[in-house]
Order: sequence, then C-alpha cells, then structure tokens
Amino acid sequence: MAEQVIRSNKNKIKGSKTDRVTNIIIYSVAGLAGLGTLLPFLYVLAGSFATEQELTEKAFFIIPTVISTNAYKYIFETGEIFNGLKNSIFLTVVGTAVNMFFTTTFAYPLAKSHLRGRKFFLNMVIITMLFNGGMIPTFLWIKEIGLYNSYAGLILMVAISPFNMIIVKNFFQELPAELEEAARIDGCNDLQIFTKIVLPLSKPVIASISLFYAVGHWNNYFGPMIYLKDTHKETVQIVLRRIVLLAAGVQADGMDFDIMGTPPDKAVKMAATVVATVPILIVYPFVQKYFTKGVMVGAVKG
Repeated sequence: MAEQVIRSNKNKIKGSKTDRVTNIIIYSVAGLAGLGTLLPFLYVLAGSFATEQELTEKAFFIIPTVISTNAYKYIFETGEIFNGLKNSIFLTVVGTAVNMFFTTTFAYPLAKSHLRGRKFFLNMVIITMLFNGGMIPTFLWIKEIGLYNSYAGLILMVAISPFNMIIVKNFFQELPAELEEAARIDGCNDLQIFTKIVLPLSKPVIASISLFYAVGHWNNYFGPMIYLKDTHKETVQIVLRRIVLLAAGVQADGMDFDIMGTPPDKAVKMAATVVATVPILIVYPFVQKYFTKGVMVGAVKG
C-alpha cells in the first residue's frame, strides 16, 4: 500500500509548463552549441578525404562524394610524421609528469594556512602570471644554461603553470583536515600523508590539470620552433607545418617528397589538422568523469 502511495505521488509531481518550456529552450541552445562545435571538425575530417574538385565546388559537406586518401598518403609518405608523433608523445608524457610533480609538491605546502611566508610565496606566484622576462631574454637564458636544442629546456621552462597550481592548491585546502590529523596519530609523516592520503583523494583535479598540461605540450608549436634546431627532435606540429608548406608549393629544407599526383593543398591542411588533433582527443574520454568535478571543486575558493 505504501509503495502505491509513493508511486502515485511521484506521478503527480510534474514540472510546471514554464519549467518544461525553459528546459526545452536550454536543451535546444545546448544542442545547437554542441552541433556548432562539432560541424567544423566533421567538415575538416570529410575534407581530408575529399578530391580537389569537390573541395573547389562545394563550400560545405559532411560526407565526400568520392573518398580519396591522397592527402594522408602525402603526409605519411616520407615517414617524418611518425618521428614527429613519437617526439610529441614523449614530450607530452614526460612534460606532463614533470608538470604534475612540481605543481602538486608546490601546491600542497601552500595549502597549509600555518606555513610561514605563505602569502609571500602566493604573491610571487601571482606576479609571474602578470609579468615575464620576454622572448629574447628567455631565449638567451635557455641558451646560456645549456638547455638549447633539448627537450629539457621546453619542459623545465614551463614546469609550473601558476593558474593550474592555484587550482590544485584550492582543491587541497578543501580536503578534510581530520584525515591528516588521524594519519599523524597513526605515525605518518608529511610525505606519507601527501602520497598515501592527499594524492589518492585528489584524482579529479590531478586528471583535469594533467589534461590541461598534456594539451599544452601537444599543441606547443612556438617553443619547439624556437628552441629546437635538430630536425630529428621536431614535434608533430613542426613536421606538419613543413608538409603543408610543401603541399602549397613552398620550398623547405630537410624533406623531399616523391609522390605521383600531389593532392590539393586544402585537403593536406585538413588531413594535417586531423593527424594533429585525433591523438590528444583520444585521451579525453579516459579523464572525462574527473574533468568537470576537478576544475569546479578546485576553483570554488581561494
């Protein structure tokens, strides 16, 4: 009898007409926004498989009439792209690991209100968000300390993002202090508390900030172009740029294509965009469940 009453009450609880209209509007706007962000990528993906005639005649399409893989053959012909992908993966994985090590170890002590000089260190971090040495002094400094033409220079130069560090610090501040007190009673020191309690409880923010760092390393184009002179160390972004320039008829040193039937310049650009985007895009589903929670919780209070 009680279950029947509960079910009848649930059936009676319905949103008002205004609420239903509001929900329809919200879902419609969100759907259109999502479609607006998805359509350009679908067009780029379709254009990378299209022929020169279709790209010239049609302003927009989702499915190419004739599927052509010439653009991808052009990109992968010399094998340089594989070396670029390998270098980018290495730089992204190692760089993200270094970023998270320094970010978490710096954020944890700053999350403690009893730390002496805490405000001073926080102000120093905020200053670096507003001012920097500039491109030329940074280049001279990197060259002077022997990090030019090395991945170490690219990684250590951006070892900590002040913005990301502050988000992680805020997340650490929201963890219950009773957990640390209980761990100290059990004989744990600061390092054990940090590694066995704080970090396992911080998976959402760690996953989110790791994704931020990884995307930054993967998409980094200006840094490798300035600080790397060895072509064997070039990242995928630099290699793809050279391929696109060659497809456009621009002479470039270091790469020579011997391909019958050069694909259209526009299709090569679209294929290069797909090759540069898909690898890092694959990572997102694995951290999606942590992404929103980590960013929102870490940004609640300062």
